[in-house]
Amino acid sequence: MEKSKMWLKKNWSTLLFVGIFILLLVSPDAKAWLMRQIISTGLLNSKIEKKSVGKPLEEMNPSISESFTVKDENGKIINVSGLKGKVVFINFWASWCPPCRAEFPSIQKFFEKYRSKDELVFLTVNLDDDLEAGKMYLDKEKFTVPFLFPNGNIPKVYFSGSLPTTVVLDKTGKIRLHHAGMADYSKDSFYEEINKLLKE
Repeated sequence: MEKSKMWLKKNWSTLLFVGIFILLLVSPDAKAWLMRQIISTGLLNSKIEKKSVGKPLEEMNPSISESFTVKDENGKIINVSGLKGKVVFINFWASWCPPCRAEFPSIQKFFEKYRSKDELVFLTVNLDDDLEAGKMYLDKEKFTVPFLFPNGNIPKVYFSGSLPTTVVLDKTGKIRLHHAGMADYSKDSFYEEINKLLKE
């Protein structure tokens, strides 16, 4: 018994480290928390490109904007090509994805700040195999962003398989931001870039 106490006294920090490591391995929420601390630094964020950069989707592929549609829970279909004249924020996510969970609170904050602006559209596109899992995640976390899912194939210009992926289109339909990986969308610097896009 005495030997066990001595061993614990000498190795408590190793045990704590191993315990935290195991928790991070098995808990998506713990992983998301750690990743949230990393993205809060802003080092992983991508910048919105200047107006002269980026081609209209029609130049890249004439059928792209017409072929990308999403659907909401009520069956309403939203066609990206019909959103010209608006800034469009598209986020591809899944409930099982720790980086998605890490960045989602910042997307919710961004949504709350700009939801009343008609010229900004939020397309938060769930890619769970079981859509109910995605819906349950939003409900559990009390997130109010739109729950949307693909209505057919997603063009590779938007999404090539990495979760999360975020795309921002300007009012002409040009891709001005394409970011694969997690980021913090609740920073003032990001809001400033969005405000510039809204004024263009």
